[in-house]
Amino acid sequence: METTVSEHHPLRQLFGALTERTFAEALGWPDFQVTGYVANLLVEFAHVDQLDQIKNQEGQSLETVVELLYEAEALNQDSDVDKERDVHRHIGDLTLFMAGLFPEYLSRMKCSGLIHHKDFLVDYVKAGKRSYGIVATCQHSEDKESPALFQALSTNFELCVAGLGFVRLDLDRMQSPSYKHAKDILLN
Repeated sequence: METTVSEHHPLRQLFGALTERTFAEALGWPDFQVTGYVANLLVEFAHVDQLDQIKNQEGQSLETVVELLYEAEALNQDSDVDKERDVHRHIGDLTLFMAGLFPEYLSRMKCSGLIHHKDFLVDYVKAGKRSYGIVATCQHSEDKESPALFQALSTNFELCVAGLGFVRLDLDRMQSPSYKHAKDILLN
């Protein structure tokens, strides 16, 4: 994932602290490699352009998981392993982000008759687990992350989704007037 937000940006510090605390305290899983990756995912996806960063062979943005899965399959047949790996990594990232932070969107897509949506039949958890598993098996030298990280993300995908759900609850609480009032009292 291309870094577009500086290392010292307050958003990076906020998401880093929230994910580390949540994964350690609420989930009992203090894996700093995973929490660092998930925090970076939150920071990068705060910029909406990152959600559709993958382009097909014609240069068009791929916005749905089903489009990304088709692109990965086409790249597999073309033997473009590096690009296929990037697409699978994005599928893992996108499905983790959406399932963890916006589960109501996925529920609405499935339950409200949005059958016209391309992802209507896609199981985001299965797609994310599978894609991270593929990334774990086809690393290349430019990667900063280890195959073990992506295997951990694949194996513990549901736990990561739950962790992001707790992060979202914390973010929601931070927006409440009582939190803001307490913060003002404590910091002034």
